[in-house]
Amino acid sequence: MNDTLIPEDSPPWYKDGLRFQCTGCGKCCSGGPGYVWVTSKEIAAIAGFLKMSVDLFVRRYIRQKENRYALIERKMQNFDCVFLQDKKCLIYPVRPVQCKTFPWWKEQLRSKESWELAARYCEGIKPQAPLVSYEQIQKCLEISSTQSQEKS
Repeated sequence: MNDTLIPEDSPPWYKDGLRFQCTGCGKCCSGGPGYVWVTSKEIAAIAGFLKMSVDLFVRRYIRQKENRYALIERKMQNFDCVFLQDKKCLIYPVRPVQCKTFPWWKEQLRSKESWELAARYCEGIKPQAPLVSYEQIQKCLEISSTQSQEKS
């Protein structure tokens, strides 16, 4: 499948917006192994929020994959994010960009079928949810694309 963004001269399939409202279910924070990538700035912000040194935070909560950093997972608990507790994010005010921009990731926006597949596990993607405009979606997509290109 093509990883490039849709050309500007061709409107994407979601040009009229999509319906979504986070329900706080926590399903996007669990369910299988993966990576929640974090930058150095995000690491510092989360460490500050938790009132701990960056060094201690990194030792406790970060793993390195090549030259990038990611939050650890709870392997014995369905690979939940280490900061997911009782279906709530313990670092929500300073959560990483990757988390803030879900479900507006290129993987979910490639096609209507991809979006419908995401709706199977994300209860916020439903016909009665508020309409999120194309412009808002594109802004999140740009932010998440920029973030995924950063190394630390």
